[in-house]
Amino acid sequence: MRKFLIPAIGVLALVAVEVAPTIAQDSPQTTLTVTPTVSPNKAGTKKKPQGVKLNVKMHFETPGDLEKPIFQTGVVFFPKGSLYNGAKYPKCTEAKLNNGGLAACPKDSIMGKGTGDAFADTVITHPDITVVNGGGNKVLFWTILTNPARVQKTVVGNITKQTGKYAYKLTFTVPKALQIVAGVPISVRDLSVTAGGKAKAKDWLATTSCPANKKWPFSVTASLSTGATVEFADTVACK
Repeated sequence: MRKFLIPAIGVLALVAVEVAPTIAQDSPQTTLTVTPTVSPNKAGTKKKPQGVKLNVKMHFETPGDLEKPIFQTGVVFFPKGSLYNGAKYPKCTEAKLNNGGLAACPKDSIMGKGTGDAFADTVITHPDITVVNGGGNKVLFWTILTNPARVQKTVVGNITKQTGKYAYKLTFTVPKALQIVAGVPISVRDLSVTAGGKAKAKDWLATTSCPANKKWPFSVTASLSTGATVEFADTVACK
């Protein structure tokens, strides 16, 4: 099921697909593969929401020696039948994270972890990601890079309720400090993020229904530094 927050990253898509983006003239064709795992995958009800644990793996591929783009902004739509309960649990803020790191946040506001590979010129660097509850309309991705220099910054995911086939819209912008580090562009290759399913907050991410066609719709748009825009919409089976 691909209806939940993910960030990092953009993060966040719930189906294994490879998509050719809409690109500006002479821009490289970067493709995106996303593989989700949601447990359990049986939907709950409005009276008894089913809490879930979500793992999302993402892979960006740019062919040949073409310029590897920087992931800058993302928009993710989560389907009707998904539920975000950030307002129910301890939260942290962007200011607290950026000023004091995880130590400044309530322990029970931490909802997941992630890691990945990214190009820093020709060298691979490994972002360390912590998913933090930001309240009823935010999810925070505390991200640390140690190469080519140590940088730590919060990626803020803003959540707005929707109508129709989508329940939520998640928008985020990767801070400039994470896009270029010590003058070196950072281009993400792989990300893996796991969130939700904590004993302390079992229904932080949850489901309340599955459509009659047994498919949840999902949509994501990613904007890249080359001027390219990667877009896809798909469905994932539910029961």
